[in-house]
Amino acid sequence: MTPKQTRMAAIAAGLAFLLVAAELALTALEDNIVFFRSPSELVEKPAIPGEVLRVGGLVKPGSVERAGLEAEFLVTDLAHDIPVSYEGMLPDLFREGQGVVAEGRFNDRGLFIADTVLAKHDETYMPPEVADALKKAGKWKPDADHPQDKSPQ
Repeated sequence: MTPKQTRMAAIAAGLAFLLVAAELALTALEDNIVFFRSPSELVEKPAIPGEVLRVGGLVKPGSVERAGLEAEFLVTDLAHDIPVSYEGMLPDLFREGQGVVAEGRFNDRGLFIADTVLAKHDETYMPPEVADALKKAGKWKPDADHPQDKSPQ
C-alpha cells in the first residue's frame, strides 16, 4: 500500500468508528429522553399508553385524595386537567394550587401513573416547563416575585 492509501484507510476506519460511537450514544439517549407535556398538549395530541413522559402544571385545588401512601390528584394548566396517581411519599412542598411535574406513563384508561413527583422548591419558584405551559395556554398571571416574569436585561 502506498502512504496515500494507508492514510485514506486510516481516515475511513476513523470515520466508521465515529459513526458507530455516535449511533451507540444516540441509541442510549433515546432510551433515557423524557419529554415534557402540558395537559393542553395532551388533549391536542394524546400520549401513547406506556410512553414515558413528564406532565406538569398546577395541582388543582380540592383534587388531592390520599389513602396511606397512595395519592390521586389532578394536574391542570387552568385549561385542561390530567388525573394522576402516585404511590409513595409526596414531596414536603407538594400543595394544592402549586406547581408540580410528574414523571411516569399513562395506562390504558387514561390515568397517568407517576413514578416520580417533583414539587416547587421555594415560595417564588415554578418549574420553567410549567410556567411556559401556563403562558402558552394564556393562563399565566405575572407576579413580580416570580423570576420567570423578569425580562433579561
